[in-house]
Amino acid sequence: MSASKEGPPVPRIRFTRRQSLLGGAALGVTLAAPSLSRAQSRPLITHGVMSGDVAHDGAVIWARADREAKMLVEWSTTESMTDARAVPALAVGTPTDFSGKLALEGLPSDQNIFYRVTMTDLADGTASEPMQGQFRTAPMGSRDISFVWSGDTAGQGWGIDEDRGGMTTYGTMLRHAPDFFLHSGDTVYADGPLKEEVELADGTLWKNVMTDAKRKVAETLDEFRGQHLYNYMDRNVRAFNAAVPMIAQWDDHEVTNNWYPNEMLDADDRYTVKSMQTLSARASRAFHEMMPTRQSLAEPMRVYRKVSYGPLLDIFVIDMRTYRGDNTANTEAEGTPFIGPEQLAWLKREMVNSTATWKVIAADMPIGMMVRDGAEAMENGANGDGPVLGREKDIAAVLSFIKSAGILNTVWLTADVHYTAAHHYSPERAQFQEFEPFWEFVSGPLHAGTFGPSDYDNTFGPEVRYAKHPEEGQANLPPSDGLQFFGKVDIAADTGVMTVRLMDSADSELWSVELEPKRA
Repeated sequence: MSASKEGPPVPRIRFTRRQSLLGGAALGVTLAAPSLSRAQSRPLITHGVMSGDVAHDGAVIWARADREAKMLVEWSTTESMTDARAVPALAVGTPTDFSGKLALEGLPSDQNIFYRVTMTDLADGTASEPMQGQFRTAPMGSRDISFVWSGDTAGQGWGIDEDRGGMTTYGTMLRHAPDFFLHSGDTVYADGPLKEEVELADGTLWKNVMTDAKRKVAETLDEFRGQHLYNYMDRNVRAFNAAVPMIAQWDDHEVTNNWYPNEMLDADDRYTVKSMQTLSARASRAFHEMMPTRQSLAEPMRVYRKVSYGPLLDIFVIDMRTYRGDNTANTEAEGTPFIGPEQLAWLKREMVNSTATWKVIAADMPIGMMVRDGAEAMENGANGDGPVLGREKDIAAVLSFIKSAGILNTVWLTADVHYTAAHHYSPERAQFQEFEPFWEFVSGPLHAGTFGPSDYDNTFGPEVRYAKHPEEGQANLPPSDGLQFFGKVDIAADTGVMTVRLMDSADSELWSVELEPKRA
């Protein structure tokens, strides 16, 4: 457990104070002046700007207007934007709740890119105040890489309390100026209504900023959209989104707790819509509308994808939610769907084709931790000690393929369980032994209740090398208690060494490890 050797400095880009406050000012106008008619006002960019799925030659840009408008995006390699190049404008309106995203293409690799978004009223051409963001394109050659990951935003009743600084972990992550952010799922809590006030153990009150969408469980498309827009009201989140590109994946709370596709919510009186197919379809549409994700016409709502970040790193974003079977005891001898055959074939193919030194598998659920759905059903792949059963079949298929294909340097990153941990898996400790040893790192929540610890399943031989969670008997601790976590990954260009750090919201380094890459 030691710090990595620092390589040559990588140029970093930072916002001026005016730029970082610009998103807050626009949102403040939206909230403070509801009586101002649109005819009397300029269009507004309502919830900041953000970028995502950055490649060596492009990225996706997102923004939202307060009315039907044309979304104009310009980009430049200089902050002054004196040589800005515009891309064709996109009309945004009611079909996407006035949100829009555009792909920038043909950008120079390994370059600081500044972009500017302006919304112009479709009716009269009036232009909004422009809003600026930035990112760095992925390299084609080797350079030091730094990124952060975590999950779980605005869960268990803990929304935006402005008196406590809002969602401060985002501000902590921003100070590291990472190349990108991997959001490991539970980007919103669509099933977690907020109360205006929550009394804490010390007698003080947690005071949530409230919106209509957060007063009930999400069922309509607009209510699912409102879950994402609520998080973007936070000044820390807006500043982070404008400066750090995101790779977003989903888990369960984008729809409802522990959901599976064929579920019916007959026993949950909070829901008038009972069909999970209906709810998940609406939630999926809202997720892609409100996130800067690249989408494929072959499967427009697909979450799984590969994001390449130069010769040192490929990120394989997987989806353990969409293609799963029902939540059962997860002991089916013949197996049951978890990753699903098409995604599994894609993952194998892309890993074989990858020439990157490190292959990060971005999972929305951990492998060996016992995550339950009620008293008898299991939520993830783990099901208790013993041989490979149920959803473990898909995990075993991935791990055994990695070994047989000779794929080197795989690391799993995840969140989901609302505490932070480092796990080492080895066939020497496992019931199933056809795999090479590997690491799995868990970090979260970003801004939600803290829980733990989990029980473990010995099928794949996990060993807990580090964990931090509430003390025995404590659960759903508020963000103000400080047990909010993220992880930081640094890959050195000169040695290829990956250093993984587990961090907390106060920016304390809790634990770290250096991983030496294996060479073919």
